[in-house]
Amino acid sequence: MGRAGCCYRGAERLASPSVVRRFRPLLLLIIGLCCGAHIGQCQVPTTQCRIQKCTTDFVSLTAHLTPAVDGFHAEFCKALRVYSACTQRTAKACRGNLVFHSAVLGISDLMSQRNCSRDGPTPSAHPEIHPEPCNYHSRTQHTHTHSHIHSHSHSHGYSRSRPGYLFCGLFGDPHLRTFKDSFQTCKVEGAWPLIDNDYLSVQVTNVPVVPGSSATATNKITIIFKPYEGCTDQRVYQAVTDSLPAAFDDGTVSSGDPIHTSFGADGVAGKVRALWISERSPGRHVELHAGYIGVTVIIRQLGRYLTLAVRIPEELAKAYDDTQDLQLCLNGCPSSERIDQGGHLPLPLSPPALGLQRQHLRRPSYSSQTQVYPFGATHVFAVEGAKERCSEQLEVLDIYFHSCVFDLLTTGDANFTVAAHSAQKDMESLHPHRDRWRIYPRGSAASYFHSDSQLIEKLALLLLCALSVVFMWEWQSL
Repeated sequence: MGRAGCCYRGAERLASPSVVRRFRPLLLLIIGLCCGAHIGQCQVPTTQCRIQKCTTDFVSLTAHLTPAVDGFHAEFCKALRVYSACTQRTAKACRGNLVFHSAVLGISDLMSQRNCSRDGPTPSAHPEIHPEPCNYHSRTQHTHTHSHIHSHSHSHGYSRSRPGYLFCGLFGDPHLRTFKDSFQTCKVEGAWPLIDNDYLSVQVTNVPVVPGSSATATNKITIIFKPYEGCTDQRVYQAVTDSLPAAFDDGTVSSGDPIHTSFGADGVAGKVRALWISERSPGRHVELHAGYIGVTVIIRQLGRYLTLAVRIPEELAKAYDDTQDLQLCLNGCPSSERIDQGGHLPLPLSPPALGLQRQHLRRPSYSSQTQVYPFGATHVFAVEGAKERCSEQLEVLDIYFHSCVFDLLTTGDANFTVAAHSAQKDMESLHPHRDRWRIYPRGSAASYFHSDSQLIEKLALLLLCALSVVFMWEWQSL
């Protein structure tokens, strides 16, 4: 008779200590893949295992620590001892739980790396943490750790969980990516609100691009950072075509007292304020950082038009009343303003840019993917020519690529190729969920392939997960 759990001849040799030690790194990798893929808990269910509580307590004890703080090493070792003691108390109930065993091995590795002794002092149950009131991350970490209710109250309320972030982007003719990752192409000529809540207002103005088409593009962006007691008074930023300032309307470049020290790319330390502007490329690219509310805004001018990308905490995006419900980032464009058809973006049958003469398609020489083309350098593109031009900068055939093709066929302006590429890069830098980055046009072959590949990937990881569970059971039964 074989040992319980061994399913075939030779399985006991597979579960021997020497083999387990040899393949432990691979096993940990499988566990990480399973848990990171969000396809399940990837563990043998137990009703009393408290490994999650142990991990949460460890995060709470170390959330306020930074390597620059005096005594960081000693405090981190104290927290590791508490974490280790907690895992020991719940070890019996967590037998066979892969997350538990991964945590135990991780603690051991961290203690070895930092030369922490197993015996020694431990921190108090409630360490003294002094949050920075004008630093959203610090403030919400403190709120989560101590289960305090945020001092501000709004009709939509606040969550006590760790803060989540939302992304919204606008570029091209124009193409809108909403907080819910709905991708729309809209007319929305004139002034329209993208965001309008108790903390922030963002409004764009769109103008027609070419005669004979309903497509528009953005030539003005107005952002209002509303007053926040103790951190900043109201600031207004306005960008228009050919005027992308590195300052607010009142001439200031920042607001509020310094909230913490930041190290730039050159290694020089500087004080970061509650609200500040960073000019990345004069007249072409600016970033606005509102640390007191956790908001980042990227604005670019590419050709004659502007692009916008915004990241904002979810709880703040929902802090609005019934008079502020017209927000394109929140609810998308009204159905009467939609050019796409429920996610399908039909390509123009013929170039609507009246008066344009078909010109020879030249490949301009440029050294940077973000270099713009000369104003007025328009061409009448055929479908294949537009796809070829867009593929020079957009390798994935997702909605950004298809938007690029649509814009080239509609306008003949190659700057919209650069706009689509930059919008994609800004999305990747601000969007908090990597697994939601790619959106494919409804009905496209790529969308079916993407869906099938995701299913195959999840099934493969599920199989690895199941095998690792069996492997861990055999390890524990030794």
